[in-house]
Amino acid sequence: MQDSLCASPDGWDAVVEHDPEFVVFGELHGTREAPAFFGSLACSLAKKGKVILIAIEFSPLYDDELQEAWNADEEDFENLLLQAGWRGRSDGVGSEAMFEMVRDLHRLRSSGYAIDIVAFNGAGSADQRARLAHLPSQGPHEAAQAENIATAAEERAYDRVLVLVGNLHAHKQPIDFGRGAFDPMAKKLGTYGPVLSLNAKYCVGTSWSCHLRADFDPKTDGSATDDDIECGPHPAGATGFFNRKGFIELYDQTTGPMDANFDGFFWLGPITASPPKAPTEDGVTR
Repeated sequence: MQDSLCASPDGWDAVVEHDPEFVVFGELHGTREAPAFFGSLACSLAKKGKVILIAIEFSPLYDDELQEAWNADEEDFENLLLQAGWRGRSDGVGSEAMFEMVRDLHRLRSSGYAIDIVAFNGAGSADQRARLAHLPSQGPHEAAQAENIATAAEERAYDRVLVLVGNLHAHKQPIDFGRGAFDPMAKKLGTYGPVLSLNAKYCVGTSWSCHLRADFDPKTDGSATDDDIECGPHPAGATGFFNRKGFIELYDQTTGPMDANFDGFFWLGPITASPPKAPTEDGVTR
């Protein structure tokens, strides 16, 4: 990874002062900028001698494949990583930018830096699913995410655990979609150790996402099928206005939280859509 892409952003020192075990970055999936920001920070910490765990929003059902790839040499890595949840994904989670971030961090790990990885998105076993099934609404999924990250964090004395996840899961307050309030992942993760959660802010741009096609009408088309989902670059409205490179800013909690769901934000600037790395099972874009 180039030195210019291996730096702690302005504001990171304020995060360190809080000394969280887990730092959660709530992103808008499918941008080039969020994985680049996250990867640059992880690289910087590793090169400073920190022992870090990075947690990515892929199913734990692929974690064995992910670990096999992580322990492979560079020649075999990319093909093995494709087998760890990338193939067949047409959404923004399995983006080229995410793939490049993991590839670059693997190269650092292969050079001797202390970087581990875990896939944490949802229940990894029938036992875990059954044990958490009593939680309301989306609670079982969120609790499994938190538990998977915390379990991986116990495997080694990490200086920091960095989590990249969709920003809904990064909330620190309960969420209610009308089916009962549930605790999002970042709130549940706080039961295992100190959590500092950051929300992405960005200029107007695009992100890669999947939506119902604009002309879909359930009255005439019936229930939505895969053919009714369109994946591609979609406009994303600005959530902030700062004329500067990426940085982190924490909220002043002494004056009351600006957003009780987060401890602060990370600034990305203009965002651009990153297409999926391998949207078909054979890994070929069609």
